[in-house]
Amino acid sequence: MAALLRSARLLKFSPSSLFLFTGTKRNGPPLGRLYSGAVRTSRTGVCSVSDKTSSCVWPYATGCVRNYTVATDPKDEASTVVQSKQAQQFDWALTKLDSSVRRTGRITKTLLLRLFHDISRTGYPSGNQALLLLRSCGSLLPEVPLEERTELAHRIWEKLQEMGAQYDVSHYNALLKVYLQNEFKFTPTDFLAKMEAANVQPNRVTYQRLIAAYCEKGDIEGASTILGFMKSKDLPITEAVFSSLVTGHARAGDMESASNILSVMRGAGIEPSPDTYVSLLNAYAEKGDLENMKKILDAAESADCTLMDRDIMQVIFTLAKAGHQQHIPEMIERLRHERGFVPDAMNLCLSLITQGQEDTAFSMLKTFPTLQSDNNDASGLGNFFLRHCIHMDTPLEKLVHFCKRLEELNLHNAPLTFTLYCALGAKKIDTSFTLMKLLKEQNLPIRPHYFWPLLTQPLKDKNTAVMLEVAKGMQELGVAPDVETLSNYIIPVFPNAQAAREALEGAGITMSEGLLCSEIRVKAATNLAEAHTLLSDSSFPPLDLNTFRGSLIAGFRRSDDVESMAKITGILYKDERFSQKPAESTSYFLYNLIDNMPKAQVQAQEDKLRSFFNKLHDQNIFISLNIYRGIKNLLESYNTPTLIKDVIALVEPKDRLSSDGASATPRVTGTEAKLLALEAKLAELKAENKPLGSVFKQTIQTLSAEENLQRALELKQQNEEEMTVGSYAILINLCCRLNNVEEALNLKRELSRKDSSVALDANKYIALLKTLAVNDRMEEAMDVLKEMKEKDVMLNDANNTSIFHLLSAVAAKGNIPDVRRLQDTIFTLGLAKPTANLCSPVVTAYLDSKDVSGALEAALECQKLYNQLPRIHDVIVALVEKGDTDLLQKAMDCISQERGERTMLYDLFFAFLQTGRYREARKIIETPGLRARPGSLQWYAEKCILSNQMEALEQMVEMTAKLFECDRDEMYSYVLKLCKEKNDWKKAEAMWTKMQEENIIPRERTLHLLAEILKNNGQEVPFEVPETWYEQTAATSTGTPPQQGHSPPAATAEEIGAGYQYRLLALCKKGKAKEAYGVLKEAEKTGLALNPSPYDHLIRALMAEGSLEDAMVVKGIAESHLPGFKLSDIAVSLLLISYCKRGQVKDALEKLKSMLQVDQVPSKLAITRIVQGLGEHGDVAGIQEVESLIKNLGTTFNLSSMLFVNNAALAHIKNGDMDSAVELFEGLYTSPNSTNPSMSFVFRKVLESGNDKVLDKLSAMAERLANHFACYRPASDLFLQLLDTDKVEDAKFMLARCNGVAEQKEVLMSYLSQKAQISGQVGKIKNLMSLIPDFAEKEVLYAYLMKSHVLDKDLTSAKALHKQMQTEGIAVDELSLKRLATLYHDAGEPVPFSEPPESFKFYADKLKEKAAKSQMTAQE
Repeated sequence: MAALLRSARLLKFSPSSLFLFTGTKRNGPPLGRLYSGAVRTSRTGVCSVSDKTSSCVWPYATGCVRNYTVATDPKDEASTVVQSKQAQQFDWALTKLDSSVRRTGRITKTLLLRLFHDISRTGYPSGNQALLLLRSCGSLLPEVPLEERTELAHRIWEKLQEMGAQYDVSHYNALLKVYLQNEFKFTPTDFLAKMEAANVQPNRVTYQRLIAAYCEKGDIEGASTILGFMKSKDLPITEAVFSSLVTGHARAGDMESASNILSVMRGAGIEPSPDTYVSLLNAYAEKGDLENMKKILDAAESADCTLMDRDIMQVIFTLAKAGHQQHIPEMIERLRHERGFVPDAMNLCLSLITQGQEDTAFSMLKTFPTLQSDNNDASGLGNFFLRHCIHMDTPLEKLVHFCKRLEELNLHNAPLTFTLYCALGAKKIDTSFTLMKLLKEQNLPIRPHYFWPLLTQPLKDKNTAVMLEVAKGMQELGVAPDVETLSNYIIPVFPNAQAAREALEGAGITMSEGLLCSEIRVKAATNLAEAHTLLSDSSFPPLDLNTFRGSLIAGFRRSDDVESMAKITGILYKDERFSQKPAESTSYFLYNLIDNMPKAQVQAQEDKLRSFFNKLHDQNIFISLNIYRGIKNLLESYNTPTLIKDVIALVEPKDRLSSDGASATPRVTGTEAKLLALEAKLAELKAENKPLGSVFKQTIQTLSAEENLQRALELKQQNEEEMTVGSYAILINLCCRLNNVEEALNLKRELSRKDSSVALDANKYIALLKTLAVNDRMEEAMDVLKEMKEKDVMLNDANNTSIFHLLSAVAAKGNIPDVRRLQDTIFTLGLAKPTANLCSPVVTAYLDSKDVSGALEAALECQKLYNQLPRIHDVIVALVEKGDTDLLQKAMDCISQERGERTMLYDLFFAFLQTGRYREARKIIETPGLRARPGSLQWYAEKCILSNQMEALEQMVEMTAKLFECDRDEMYSYVLKLCKEKNDWKKAEAMWTKMQEENIIPRERTLHLLAEILKNNGQEVPFEVPETWYEQTAATSTGTPPQQGHSPPAATAEEIGAGYQYRLLALCKKGKAKEAYGVLKEAEKTGLALNPSPYDHLIRALMAEGSLEDAMVVKGIAESHLPGFKLSDIAVSLLLISYCKRGQVKDALEKLKSMLQVDQVPSKLAITRIVQGLGEHGDVAGIQEVESLIKNLGTTFNLSSMLFVNNAALAHIKNGDMDSAVELFEGLYTSPNSTNPSMSFVFRKVLESGNDKVLDKLSAMAERLANHFACYRPASDLFLQLLDTDKVEDAKFMLARCNGVAEQKEVLMSYLSQKAQISGQVGKIKNLMSLIPDFAEKEVLYAYLMKSHVLDKDLTSAKALHKQMQTEGIAVDELSLKRLATLYHDAGEPVPFSEPPESFKFYADKLKEKAAKSQMTAQE
């Protein structure tokens, strides 16, 4: 076709000869060979080729105004296979654009670019998505200049093509439409040639739009050539063609032929529609022929062809572009202000402004009906007009004129101010200053913060010239920069405040007072001595303390200059320049100072703070009692009570006595209040001669929590008859915590005398053992161990850890015989199984005492008795350092005999490396026949990384170069990991050179690791980093679209390939991954290559079934056919989850990082599984790394707020670092901004593991938070988790310790609601109701219980509950009755009450409405 157009030498002729057909109706009869379908007219500006879909566009370009579809071409329909592949991704993108178009009739460039980025990131943009983006680059962007729209379309086209988008004729047609709407000049023959080169055949719509392109240029000859070709192809001639011909004849200067087109259409049996009339109107509008325009309007009206406002607006646009503004009022008068007028008129205004026709746009703006209001209130609808004028750099004179007119017409209440707002946002300095001058002339205020947007970029670029220009402008306007402006925007541009002062003075800018205020901020934050000099100067102007309080606090926190800080505080205390009430303000300042210091910093700087308080006291600076109490509470929460006595010295003398009294009898809060209440209750029960029962036990528990042993013993002595086993256990444990061995023994003996059969729990026994052992009471300790054996006290893994700490505590005292005796007794009695960990304290004791011989003997004895070699590496290292060859030989002989020669050689190798004896180490590792032991090498490498031993690690890597079966890439990766930790890019680069010398082929992860180290240090990466982005390299040299090379040339082969793809996708959607895998194998046998998407779908389906190996095989097949094949976001997410399920969390983390590097986004579940896996492996750093990666991504994943906190805590627990876990939670829950999130996940995991020691620690933390900080969420979570695991007695005990849990109704109701939705949970609900019977109304509780009985299909229990409710006089709600009736029906029994007639939803909604009303009433 392109060749035909180039070579055709056709005579000029009128195209009317092509249309000699009869028919008078608009939707006329068939037109023989030229027409094969009913004409379809539409009023929505259709530019698509589908008969069922339309893209509503108002094209502002001249000509081809309405390109309606009148016949459907099957080639333009998206194939079923493509739709099924991309439907889900396409829908969300379409919804976003469609929402914008429906609401405003346009889209913004920002929205389009965001969607383009999102679609690109998926990896494989679908044809529909490409089409969507291309179509949006035309008249839907009225705010974007025409040239920029076309550039954007080309950018999208090229980018998506690079990413593998398959372009068909619909995409080329969409691009043609964009060209027409954007008035882009192109050669139709070249366009056709590109389509031919891409093996894409043009269709009818292509020819229509090419005709339009020729007609836009007035080239009737070219248009006629295509018309003739369409005739030879029997393609229908649609109304769009006639409309184009009207434009073509008009542009060619033949208005007579243009007018005759209407007759030709009627002769062809097509009645002209509004599109054709609008085309003819536009033709006359370009000529400025108002008379003929009126005639055409009258003719359209006579033909009963009503033109809409949108049609008239197109004519207005044409008149404005052609320079015939004098005729525009005539057209404006014809507007009828139909529904939808405002968005269409807004788009017209935006297009006119974009084209430089602001005056016409303003004329349209004045016609907006919604701007006229009955009460004469000004409206802001003109905002869009002013904003776009600013963006398009409309001359300022015009802008000011528009603002005045808007205000005069009462169409805007503050147009000038809003215009200034837009100019500032667009960072247009000259425009902004001119507008500010105008505002000032009108006596409107100019604020310093108006200039901040103009100062933002200079601050970022450190551009002093622009900053000074803005500062000069401020001075000219009489606006002095305030402290915020100077501190945050002006001074930071310069190296220091002095440089800023000099530059400003040099530019003639006087702002000494403001600059001085800003300078004090800088000095306060960086140099307290200089700040004191400034503040003590009597010439320093008055300045509110609040303006520099934060800087002063920050300066004190990072400085050790206590003297200057105390002097500054003294000035603030006495000088009224900084506050009207200086003493009071200074008191609050001191409170804020402590409040703004983190707990760790207060503890670390305790001496500094004490010195500060003492210096304040020396200056007679006093604080009020209330401030003292606030500081006291802060210091107590920071665990620094020793500072309180220094603070109390600052209390005013008149209040000090009451303060001392308060200290002696502190305010009743938290645990103190509870204790007083319990003691009062005890006294009351005694007076009434009633049993003390649980109240006594709760009092003992509370005293134990307060560690008040003396009072607890007094209470015990007064109430011996009330002492139970639990009470004794609490007191014994308290004595052990306080290391009161005698009292602990006395209590234990008393308990045994009362009931010799009673046994304590394992933790209590171990605590007692530890207390006895560290106090040299070994005989009593042996008796306790024997008692544990006699009473069958079972120890779990957590108890074994406690035993280890017990033995280590005794070992730390250096009492080796006692350690041995304890260890032997524990193992002999069978209380614990011998492990290397439990055997190690004996060896540790010898090593700590420098008795290496004894350490070796102890280790060998453990091997002989228990088959364990504890701390053998450390023993060998000590022997090597000591140089005792005889003992070393003895150790080696034993290891060789017990563990094998290879183990002995590796132990010796690592010992020589550890001690720096590299020559001996090399001899060992070069032993003939020695093979690599990956596990041992990894153990030592990780030990080196952990202890930052680069030399030893590097030596190991170098020495193992010739070790048989040694994974060299793995070895170098260890060095690179340490390089990353140390940020040593030079060492990493040296390792890369050595790897090349060894001719090592590095894995992808190693290259990524090395590249990351180099990039982080600004170094060039000397190799190509493996890309996972889909790259098309097949046609780099030829320029042929790569996908064409993968498609079979024959049409039948294409159909076969499509068939395989359709079957494969269908099976994947049905969950038949194995069958789909079989289909792929069939396709492989025939040599067919599929598109990327089927491979990706199959990989996802296989991984979902757990077939990771098969999925990787499919990935390999895809990579063999498609160079650079990349998994989609969903597939990679599934791969991450698969790794986590298999325990390969490190691999999952590495994959996550590589995924994010190529702009792929993991799923919420994948991130959750990785973080949980890292928590289970004790990898705190990994969790922090994931959290950082996700935060930097900037995408909202809707992750649980506690995901990282809970799993970091579990990681600390896994590592045995309970203190860090507790500190993490305490910091979270004691934060002022805490939302009290749930930590149930941690409690559940700990309970599942059976780790009682950890549980005790967390329980103590929960109690402490509840009793000291009134934070009951952790205690509530633990209580409910204990209930959930059927530990009812423990839950009861927890509730007794923390009564406030019973008041947490929201948490309890949430648990109740959750359990009522799961069958088999009735027991747990009843347990909760028995422990806390009144946390909700009975009718609510019984309703949930009834729901549970119905879920369990337990009619008997439901009947009993119904009877109980009736007996208790509780009204049964209709929803519960409906549920109970259903249960009766299912059992085939008659319903003994009137069954509610409505649906379940009706009654559920009714209850919700009732609850909502109750809540509103309560709030009122």
